[in-house]
Amino acid sequence: MTTQAGSSSRRSNPGPRAAARNRAALLAAAREVFAEHGAHAPLNAVARRAGVGQGSLYRHFPDRVELVIALFEEQVVALEERAVDPDARLADLLGLITRHAMDSVVSIDLVSARPEEHPDRRLMDLRARVADVLATRVHDAVAAGAVPPGTTVEDLLLGVELVTAALTRRPATERASYAARAWALLGFDAAPPR
Repeated sequence: MTTQAGSSSRRSNPGPRAAARNRAALLAAAREVFAEHGAHAPLNAVARRAGVGQGSLYRHFPDRVELVIALFEEQVVALEERAVDPDARLADLLGLITRHAMDSVVSIDLVSARPEEHPDRRLMDLRARVADVLATRVHDAVAAGAVPPGTTVEDLLLGVELVTAALTRRPATERASYAARAWALLGFDAAPPR
């Protein structure tokens, strides 16, 4: 029989709330650790920074790519949330995508190293969500002359891929100006927000 004192000394199981907190802490820690040490930083450094055990890390993210995809998904959600604002222009959305790319170059390198003949379905789904967001603004941007005539969503996605790939080879201090120049060369206004 458990005494009242014995039951009060037990830790309560926070359940799903702890899982959500741990996942958020792991994602925040991964952004920091990858930015500081590169995409191949030890995952135990991510767990330590998040203040959780490695078991918790691997329950949420069985491997490094799972973690990177979760980081990308957060960025897509932020883009979708920005697109809800009717005043958000195509340039604002491309600028946010560019800011995310600037902050995630090590993750982009890691995912880009995967074989193209077997693209990850999750990455393709995230790309489709980005395409859906851009599609909401491309017609108005063409009509306003903000992008070259005939610009399609596929053109915009190609621009994102070109600019993103170029950013992976630039020092952090040069990425914003380099991205703005690259978009200008492509004929798009997409300066990343500060």
